[in-house]
Amino acid sequence: MSEKKKATAAQTHDLFVTRIYRAEKIVPERLNNAVEALCMSLAVDDAAGLRWCEKHGYPGYTSYASLNDLPWRFPEFRKLVKAIDRHCLAYAKELHWDLRGTKPRVDSLWVNVMPEGGSHTSHIHPNSVISGTYYVAVPEGAGPIVYEDPRLGFMMAAPPRKQTLPREFKSHVSFRPETGTLMLWESWLRHEVPLNRAEGNRISVSFNYVLA
Repeated sequence: MSEKKKATAAQTHDLFVTRIYRAEKIVPERLNNAVEALCMSLAVDDAAGLRWCEKHGYPGYTSYASLNDLPWRFPEFRKLVKAIDRHCLAYAKELHWDLRGTKPRVDSLWVNVMPEGGSHTSHIHPNSVISGTYYVAVPEGAGPIVYEDPRLGFMMAAPPRKQTLPREFKSHVSFRPETGTLMLWESWLRHEVPLNRAEGNRISVSFNYVLA
């Protein structure tokens, strides 16, 4: 008589994970306050940046197109970058990257001062491996950062999901930062900043890292 095979339970497997890195209070409050003062000073004095914002309809202020050497110009930004460096290296290890003698190195860094009513549409950060934002000032009621499932465009005829479901199954996931929060993600991940409904400026420092 042939031996009957025992039935085994069905299994599901979670694959192709997308890791988001979050850390809080990565620098002392005194340094954060100094960075905040510099950001607001730039938002007044950076004439080239202000012209770019006006020309492109950018709400508030960004140094993205005008100043590419903030860590060289200001020791406060240089200290902030050193703190971010440590977290980027930890994140790279979380991603199980084979760094082969390299390490994450900042490639660009810029200031964002977003007033009430400002937003930043969905985008990615080409030509880098890690991108992120350090939140210098987050007034009460300021909007979150929203990440988009990178598979969204390939779901084709997939039915809609239920209203209540675990976060890892959602197509868009929000993280609400606080003052001193650091968020890191892989640069190919699409993200956006919804409308800032807070009274006051949402101030942040964004950046890109490469391996070098």
